[in-house]
Amino acid sequence: MVRPTGELFMAEGYCVKCKAKKEIANGVEEVMKNGRKAIKGKCPTCGTVMFKILGGKAVPPATPTPPPPAAS
Repeated sequence: MVRPTGELFMAEGYCVKCKAKKEIANGVEEVMKNGRKAIKGKCPTCGTVMFKILGGKAVPPATPTPPPPAAS
């Protein structure tokens, strides 16, 4: 992920196996079935899959509306 300032930012999540908060390695942003965004990656220490749900729903791409037909 990239912060608005342009610097690279790795999400921090909780590793259930290590029982500690750590940065998610190789994180990939995904959209869940319910439309929410999440980050999925691995724990840098033990390699267990880490998953962090992000706030807000994913915004679908806007579809342009066709112009109204010209009156004759």
